[in-house]
Amino acid sequence: MKPIRLLMVDDEEIFLSSTRTLLERRGLTVSTAGSGTDALQVLDERPIDVVVLDVRMPGMDGVETLRKIKQRHPLVEVIMLTGHATVDSAVEGLKLGAFDYLMKPWDLPDFLDKVEQARRKKEAAEERQRKTAKGADAGRSRREGE
Repeated sequence: MKPIRLLMVDDEEIFLSSTRTLLERRGLTVSTAGSGTDALQVLDERPIDVVVLDVRMPGMDGVETLRKIKQRHPLVEVIMLTGHATVDSAVEGLKLGAFDYLMKPWDLPDFLDKVEQARRKKEAAEERQRKTAKGADAGRSRREGE
């Protein structure tokens, strides 16, 4: 199985750096972004399976970033990362299509489990999309041959 392509989005550079190192040691392919705007740019440039997105960031916050991710990359799964004071924002994120949310500080096994579940959901959605497109192509070919 190919490694999970993860994008970590947080405005705390030390957190991003240490988390990236930890997750890469576990076999994940990790990209990082320090803002919502940077995250959207990364998503436009390379394939990502799962985004872990901090709710509270200066500028474009996590909820607005989630909205834009789901508009531009609807199959990418997003896990909201939140502190105790921002649970309401994480719940709002779930309503907008986030896969799940994690509380800071997070537990590594729980984190890895949620990321894997999110990746499986994305892969299932991609497979459904391929089958739908394949079925539409086959139907079109039959109609064109009539």
